[in-house]
Amino acid sequence: QVQLVESGGGSVQAGGSLRLSCSASGYNYATYRMSWFRQAPGKEREGVAFIYPGGTYTYYADSVKGRFTVSRDDAKNTLYLQMYSLKPEDTGMYYCAAAATRVPSARWSDPAQYTYWGQGTQVTVSS
Repeated sequence: QVQLVESGGGSVQAGGSLRLSCSASGYNYATYRMSWFRQAPGKEREGVAFIYPGGTYTYYADSVKGRFTVSRDDAKNTLYLQMYSLKPEDTGMYYCAAAATRVPSARWSDPAQYTYWGQGTQVTVSS
């Protein structure tokens, strides 16, 4: 049974930092494409960052480039999202997602590309 469990969310002031983790189990994590998504109240779920198996390729939403870094530790079956210079507009529920099959680079931020999802961890950034 595939499980994704996020942690590391919290409340911070603008300009602060957080590191999110996503612990995976029940599948061959190292072969899966992984992404972080977020969803603010009343808004659609949006892709934040993507990482290819082995970390060879990464993609980011324009809104987080230069501030967020996605990484993975395949030995620990864990995905990370390091977030710096947080802004109030970064507030939302953050989810990790896993895709077993190829994700076209132009569609990495399409939620339909992903098979498995975690329950999410809340990030709140105050001004």
